[in-house]
Amino acid sequence: MNERKIKLIWDFRGPSALKTAEHHRIHLEQYITAEKLALNITGFKDLSDMHSIAYLVVMESEMIAVRDALKPHRGEVYSTE
Repeated sequence: MNERKIKLIWDFRGPSALKTAEHHRIHLEQYITAEKLALNITGFKDLSDMHSIAYLVVMESEMIAVRDALKPHRGEVYSTE
């Protein structure tokens, strides 16, 4: 059975939410490189004019260590559909 991928999500709210999420993604990319994570999937998305997210996708086996280090606001099973 294939290991699940988990999408860790950071929520940013307010008028500067998009800029903050965009900047947070840079730090997530640096973390991927520094920790040599199995996946290199990260990004940010504008959900509304006052709510944006940054996200990082990790293998389920890496999730607890990354969660404890980076303290995302929430997570969900990642799918490409």
